[in-house]
Amino acid sequence: MKRPIVGLVCLVSVAACGGGGGGVSGPVGAACVESDRDAANPQLCACIQSVADATLSNSDQRRVATFFEDPERAQEIRASDTAFADAFWDRYLDFIGATRSACG
Repeated sequence: MKRPIVGLVCLVSVAACGGGGGGVSGPVGAACVESDRDAANPQLCACIQSVADATLSNSDQRRVATFFEDPERAQEIRASDTAFADAFWDRYLDFIGATRSACG
């Protein structure tokens, strides 16, 4: 089941990152651009958003976007002992892996 998702992520990422338009939309991409991280640039943030679009629900994307401003929020969710938090964390880890593969 993971192979089709990885293929989709790669396809979407190439389409989103290869155009060089620099436009970034979506909650994760916008949070990435607005972050104070040195590596954040429009092309990378657009790639990250395209992976988010392919792997996360809108609700999950909004939650992930909060991690850029408040990384401690991610640790709170990771430490939470609920089925909901555990399921989200599994999706988040899949997103992180796909992002590393697609966006470098």
